[in-house]
Amino acid sequence: MAFEPKRPQKTYTYDDVRLYTDAELKNYTEDEEKNFKIKHDIPLLEQLESGPWPSFVADAKRYALRRRKLGEEGKLLINPDVVEDLLGQVELSFVHGETHWKHGGIVGVIGYGGGVIGRYSDVAEKYPGVAHFHTVRVAQVPSKFYNTAFLRGLADLWEYRGSGLMNLHGSTGDIIFLGTFTEQLEPLFQELTQVLDVDLGGSGSNLRTPECCVGKARCQYALYDTQEMCYEMTMHYQDELHRPAFPYKFKFKFDGCPNGCVASIARADMSFIGTWCDDIRIDQDAVQGYINGEFPPGGGSHSGRDWGKFDIYAEVINRCPTGCMSLEDGKLVIDNPNCTRCMHCINTMPRALKPGKETGVSILIGGKAPILEGAQLSTLIVPFMKAEPPYDNVKGVIDKVFEWWMEEGKNRERIGETIQRIGLQRFCDIIGVPPAPQMVKEPRTNPYIFWKEEDVPGGFERDINDYRSRHAR
Repeated sequence: MAFEPKRPQKTYTYDDVRLYTDAELKNYTEDEEKNFKIKHDIPLLEQLESGPWPSFVADAKRYALRRRKLGEEGKLLINPDVVEDLLGQVELSFVHGETHWKHGGIVGVIGYGGGVIGRYSDVAEKYPGVAHFHTVRVAQVPSKFYNTAFLRGLADLWEYRGSGLMNLHGSTGDIIFLGTFTEQLEPLFQELTQVLDVDLGGSGSNLRTPECCVGKARCQYALYDTQEMCYEMTMHYQDELHRPAFPYKFKFKFDGCPNGCVASIARADMSFIGTWCDDIRIDQDAVQGYINGEFPPGGGSHSGRDWGKFDIYAEVINRCPTGCMSLEDGKLVIDNPNCTRCMHCINTMPRALKPGKETGVSILIGGKAPILEGAQLSTLIVPFMKAEPPYDNVKGVIDKVFEWWMEEGKNRERIGETIQRIGLQRFCDIIGVPPAPQMVKEPRTNPYIFWKEEDVPGGFERDINDYRSRHAR
C-alpha cells in the first residue's frame, strides 16, 4: 500500500515565505567583522576561540554584529542585543561557577501543554536582552528530510521573532529554537503552523516527538517502513504529544534494523527495532567470494589500508555473540534459532547474507539516560510483531502500556524506573505478554521461587483436617 499523508501537504518556495533580502542576511563587511566588539567583556568565553576547532563564540559574535545592524533598521521584533547579552550572561556563569537561568514556570501557546520550555534570567537588569529566553521545540519530520525553502524560511522566522540561535537537532530530535520573549510565542506558533506548515514538538510530561532512521528511503537494511510508522504514530497520538498527562516524558524511536542508527535501545522509553522471524538468507557462492578475496568485507567501508587477507573465522564466525555460525565442508551454516539478530555477519558480508523475508519489529521498553536510577537499555518485551499499516496490533500494545504507566507511575518516574520498582513479571502480566528468555538480564541470585496461586494444583487454600488425616502431629 502506497504511503498517503493524512491531510493535504502545503508546498511553497523560499520567495513565498522569506522575510529578509540577501543583502540583509549578509549586511556587514570583513573589516566590520574584524573590528567588531560586543558590549560585554568575555575573556573566559574567548578562550574557546583559541583552540583548533570551530567555536560557537566566534559564530555568535558574527551573528551579534548582523543583529545589531538589523536592529538599527527595525528588522527585528525582540531586543537586538539578545546574542550579546547571552554571551555576557554565560561569561558571568563561568565566573560564578553557577547558572543564572531560572525556570520559566508555565509558559506556552493556547491549546498546547508542551512545546515551549520557559526560561528567564535572574540578572535581567544587567542583561535585558535575555530577560526572557524561552526555548521552542519545532517538530522534526521522519528521517529529517527537509527542503531548503523550509529551512531558510524557518531561519528567517526565528531571526525575526527570536534570537536566531537554533540547534539542529536536540537530543530528542526536534529543531530547537533558543531564546525568545513571551509575547512572541503565540504569533510564532501561528506562523509556524499556518505559513510553514510545521507543528511544535513535545516537551514536559508527555509523548516526545517520535524519531526514526532513514528507513527504506535510503537504506537496504530497513526491515519495515520506519518513516510511515513514525508518521502514523505521530498523527495517532497527537493528544498525548501536545497535552501532558503522563508521570514523566515518554519517547518513541524507530530503528529499521538491529544496526540501530537512532540508538532507540538506549534513547527511547519504547523502542521499535526492525527484525525477522525466519532464517538468514545465504548465498554460498558469495561466501566463497569473500573467502577468496573477490569482494571487500563491509562493502568496502574499511578500504584505504591493507588489512590482510579476509579471515571468515576471525572476522565473522568467532565474532558471533551466540556462537551460532560454523563452516562445514566449505559452506557457511547458521543455527538460526540461536541467532540474536546482531547484524554483524550481514554487515561484514552483505553480498552473501541477507535478513529473512518474514520481517517486522521487536518492541523494547525502558531505555533512558540517567535520571533517578542511572542509565539503562530497553528490555525486550515483544520479540516479533508484524509492522503493517494501520499498525493496530502495535497500537494495542502501546495503549496497554500507557494505561498501566499512567496508573502506576510516580511523578517524574520514567517507565523503565516504574518497571524496576514494580517488577518485570508484574508488568508482563498486566499488558498480557508472556515471559521469554530474552527478558532475563542475568541469572537470579534469590534462591526462593514465588508461585502464583493459579500455577499451584489446588491453589493455596488447604483443609487442615484433610492434611492432619495424612500427617500426624
